[in-house]
Amino acid sequence: MTPTIARAWAVARRDGMVLGFTDHDRTLMFEGIVFRPDSGLSARAVVQSVGLSVDNSEAVGALSDTAITERDVMAGRWDGADVRLWEVDWTDTGNRHLIFRGHLGEVVRSGAAFRAELRGLSEPLNKAQGRVYHPHCAAALGDGQCRFDLTRAGYWAEGVIEMVEDGQRLVLSGVDGHDPGWFEHGQLMMRLGAAEGLSGLVKADRPLPGARREVELWTALGIGPAAGDRVRLIAGCDRRSETCRMKFLNHLNFRGFPHLPPEDWLIAPKVNR
Repeated sequence: MTPTIARAWAVARRDGMVLGFTDHDRTLMFEGIVFRPDSGLSARAVVQSVGLSVDNSEAVGALSDTAITERDVMAGRWDGADVRLWEVDWTDTGNRHLIFRGHLGEVVRSGAAFRAELRGLSEPLNKAQGRVYHPHCAAALGDGQCRFDLTRAGYWAEGVIEMVEDGQRLVLSGVDGHDPGWFEHGQLMMRLGAAEGLSGLVKADRPLPGARREVELWTALGIGPAAGDRVRLIAGCDRRSETCRMKFLNHLNFRGFPHLPPEDWLIAPKVNR
């Protein structure tokens, strides 16, 4: 490697924000991106191999108010961000070579810094391929297979947070007219407040007197909601055939196999007749 070679990173979040970083001591610019030397991002050596094995590395950096902030890390806004890494001649940025393309894994905070796994383009090859035959539906509510319209009246509701306990149990006002458990297995989406844009999975919900509702999340949001924040609740689906037919009236799009025999059928004693 010649003395004029530096490394430059471009990280593009899913919301469209793009930031550039470099280990050079001066700002570089190419492909319309400004690569700053003072943002505190660095990485270990990229491990690459011939064939279809997964490239891997790890990015580390310092949290700052101008680049990667603690609030964004805790909110998960950097998770899954697209990453490109070049070796570039800082005397002539046109002389560069792309050596890595992939995305960030989960970004976690470690003191005043962050740490994130870099996953190469071959990472999806680790995922199971093909269809799973199971009594429960394999589709996600509202996706291209399910085709259910989540904007239909009665299947969503908006309310305002009255109280938050432990970051997971919320009391909402303005939510009325839904059966107990209607939103279990569904989503809570933050519409206004510091946590706007974040969402969590609903573990349990029950109506309270006065058009109020208590909702419990499986895990707390990365940024804690506060009283006065506005939220939207999406009806939940437990992926059972009965739920699809009776609650959503969508059984034609059910993507499960409800008539499969149970697992213990394989080991049950056979009776000769």
